[in-house]
Amino acid sequence: MKILALDSTGLVASAALIDENKTIAEFTTNYKKTHSQTLMPMIEQLRNITETDLSEVDYIACACGPGSFTGLRIGAATAKGLAHGLDKKIIPIPTLDGLAYNMYGSDRLIVPIMDARRNQVYTSIYSCADGFERVADYMACDIAELLAHVASLDENAVFLGDGVPVFRERIRAYSSDFSFAPVCANMQRAACIGALALERLDTAVEPNALEILYLRKSQAERELEEKNADNSHE
Repeated sequence: MKILALDSTGLVASAALIDENKTIAEFTTNYKKTHSQTLMPMIEQLRNITETDLSEVDYIACACGPGSFTGLRIGAATAKGLAHGLDKKIIPIPTLDGLAYNMYGSDRLIVPIMDARRNQVYTSIYSCADGFERVADYMACDIAELLAHVASLDENAVFLGDGVPVFRERIRAYSSDFSFAPVCANMQRAACIGALALERLDTAVEPNALEILYLRKSQAERELEEKNADNSHE
């Protein structure tokens, strides 16, 4: 079985081709270009370098959020377009699950954090004490709230994701027991999305049924609500 996996929900754009035994190939970039410029060329490179006809792929796996609204839509549109063209189903994988899977097997709590602006992060909490398990809801919350919650569970925790550079000093100051993933494992990887998809084949959906996990409204929507609220007080 082969799965083409995509993640463009954050700063990173990543595409991978995997099967039950290995990552066949993976391209990941965290550079200046937009995901609309990089995602399809990476998929084409995967196809060429592995000599794979995309019709041989059994499923498309797609990181379904939370994350950048633009990145989410690019990834979802790409996955839907491919799935429609190839007559395949899509396996949606929450971005935070895939990000946390970088640290699979850790004896610490795993805390992926994605910068959500306004002093907030998209986050959840994971444990590998009994396999790989999410032990908290998906959240968009203030970083201080998250740190207090993690500390109440166990200060033996490892943080990763694009929120780490933003909040590293606050995390470090909160507890000397908090640690950080190495740079080779601190951002999204499509191979992790694909690996989780192999375990969740029963969640596959038709392309038009793919749903995005936003967690909160877009900045444009929030600004419009604030503007309308201000106008109502005039």
